[in-house]
Amino acid sequence: MPKKGLGKGLGSIFGDTNVDEITSDNKPAVEGDITNIRMSLIEPNKKQPRRNFDAEKIEALSESIKEHGLIQPIILTPSKDGTYKIVAGERRWRAAKKARLKEIPAVVRSYNEEQVAEIALIENLQRENLNPIEEAIGYNLLMEEFNLTQELISKRVGKSRSAVANSLRLLSLDDDIKKLLINGSLTSGHARAVLSLDDKELRSALAKRIIEDNLNVRQAEALAKQLQKKTPAKKVKEKSAYDIEIEKIQNDLSSKMGTRVKINHTQKKGKIEIEYYGNDDLERVLGFFNI
Repeated sequence: MPKKGLGKGLGSIFGDTNVDEITSDNKPAVEGDITNIRMSLIEPNKKQPRRNFDAEKIEALSESIKEHGLIQPIILTPSKDGTYKIVAGERRWRAAKKARLKEIPAVVRSYNEEQVAEIALIENLQRENLNPIEEAIGYNLLMEEFNLTQELISKRVGKSRSAVANSLRLLSLDDDIKKLLINGSLTSGHARAVLSLDDKELRSALAKRIIEDNLNVRQAEALAKQLQKKTPAKKVKEKSAYDIEIEKIQNDLSSKMGTRVKINHTQKKGKIEIEYYGNDDLERVLGFFNI
């Protein structure tokens, strides 16, 4: 099935259908129309990128639904057993359940698993419903389960490839810092400053300072540079001309490859370490070597 219009907004999914066309009969749902579906036939999407639902907001939406009804239909896709899976609108479905509705207005469309995951991610991104970790998990799902590249994901969701790559990097953070992103104590910008540090303890210290001192992203980046300079004291030997040249090569490689490159060099042997973030980034890096 073509993926027409997914990255252009969820409005393209509904077309010109009017909410006034809702019917309350029990006939099978006609694809593309808005119809009422029994709540008992609807199941949530287990691959929904959104993991956290604010209980207070669900309660408030539930009260609104009790008074005014559900204005915007959810999107469902039929399953082989006669039930329906939620593609978009789980928060509305949860609130409708809380309001004890027996049926709910829905647009029924046939989608494959990849499209279901993609639309669920797009809906949440457009509504700004995802925390940074949920967003990264959503991208990772599309990459790992459906073999989408970062380039394809960026086109589908309307973001730059670098934004997708930066989001995926958040998954490499320690769990304690991920929790701070999930609960909103840190932003993605703060997290990128934290990621600039290699040491686990320094990362935790920076995250703590950001919260305690209410630092903005620029202040966090400046502090990260200071912490990097104050890493546990090792005797710093004066750099030779040869060391300076190696460092220059390292910096040139990092700049050209668009990722961190580290050269560990001794007189007898050495190694070059190249960082990458996910399968797509690995392919990009290998491209520099015609692999």
